[in-house]
Amino acid sequence: MSASELRPPVPAWLVVPDDVNALATEVWPEHASRDASGVLELGGVPVTTLREQFGTPLYVLDEAAVRARATRVSEAFRAATARHGVQARVYYAGKAFLSTEVVRWVTGEGLAVDVASGGELAVALAAGADPARIGLHGNNKLIGELEQAVEVGVGSVIVDSPIEIERLAAIADRRGIVQNVLVRVSTGVHAETHDFLATAHEDQKFGFPLVDAGAVVARIRELPALRFLGLHCHIGSQIFGVSGFEESAARLVETHAELLAGGDVPVLNLGGGFGIAYTSVDDPTPIEQLADGIVDAVARECEVRGIPMPNLAFEPGRSIVGRAGVTLYEVGTVKPVRVSDDLERLYVSVDGGMSDNARTALYGAQYSARVASRTSDAAPALARVVGRHCESGDIVVDHEYLPADIVPGDLLAVPATGAYCFSLASNYNYLPRPAVVAVRDGSARVIVRGETIEDLLARDAGTVTEGNA
Repeated sequence: MSASELRPPVPAWLVVPDDVNALATEVWPEHASRDASGVLELGGVPVTTLREQFGTPLYVLDEAAVRARATRVSEAFRAATARHGVQARVYYAGKAFLSTEVVRWVTGEGLAVDVASGGELAVALAAGADPARIGLHGNNKLIGELEQAVEVGVGSVIVDSPIEIERLAAIADRRGIVQNVLVRVSTGVHAETHDFLATAHEDQKFGFPLVDAGAVVARIRELPALRFLGLHCHIGSQIFGVSGFEESAARLVETHAELLAGGDVPVLNLGGGFGIAYTSVDDPTPIEQLADGIVDAVARECEVRGIPMPNLAFEPGRSIVGRAGVTLYEVGTVKPVRVSDDLERLYVSVDGGMSDNARTALYGAQYSARVASRTSDAAPALARVVGRHCESGDIVVDHEYLPADIVPGDLLAVPATGAYCFSLASNYNYLPRPAVVAVRDGSARVIVRGETIEDLLARDAGTVTEGNA
């Protein structure tokens, strides 16, 4: 198979838009719109105003959109479980996007929080999150992180290895505390997603094989400093549809039923990782359909086995915050490149790149883009939005149609960047990481300060300052 067949210059899913200024409903924040002059508004704030106040690149997060999505997801799962007489707990994924403000938003809407490091735990605690409603993840939690979790009273530690079980038990025993734990297992259900985002297949770093769960739980029950709450499974991320979750639920409930013989198993955490739309052809499953489908599947499996249904927990992942985020860039150069005799592509270079959005390089992720500072009557032109890093793989938006008259100075907006962009940001080529600005009801405020070159130099022990000259 040729290189062009493996990665065609124009993918089959990309269609020429009827209107190159249009904002796809499922991709952009719910209240994103253009004003009378054609300028994109986010949370009621024109993006031209955001550039003037905060510069570019700039992460913009719609507070109302995050809050509304958190409420909708929480209500969907609580309604689905209530029909079966049990309760649901929904966790916000700290790794998707984390700041003290966002933690306050989501906990204010009733969500718990999951974290995967001591740093993430510190942010959640600094925001005032209830430790009893925090779950600590990770395949290699540091001893200091386990000590911190036990000390502050984290509600559940999701254990991932025999070594970790013994470490955690020793820490809790020294402190005279009984620590709640969930056991992460791999069900063998392979999510239809990128290999790096699929987390339940057998040959990967997370969790215990399902066949080992009985022995693992038996050991936990032997340790007086640990309390076994239940099983945890996560089949992947950016998943559409219910079928994978239904199959995973069937396998989990079978093991759950076996574990009941040795004692209570009050909770079953089915993970999540629900997908969002990054392009107009993506079709994410409505959250209500996901909630009903997954919960009903668990109920059926429990009924077949004649066991009571446990309380359920879910981790929706990026679906809470992803669509609420938009990244703003300023166009620096535009260069036509002849791809073949009958194909030309515009390379649109912006003032950010893989340092503020690594997902395209990491996963081949697809994004959308629109000129945001104006509308255009020009014809659509095949384009690729690239960054300013010294990497040929420094691509922000791989395939898009933009107006043929795009020019330096135009503002370009990339939607659906609320999750895993700020979190994965780096200082590659010594670019400072952008600020994060929250917008709501026509006003904007910084919730994470952007870095400066001075910030980066201050970390270099070899720089000359007044104090060490």
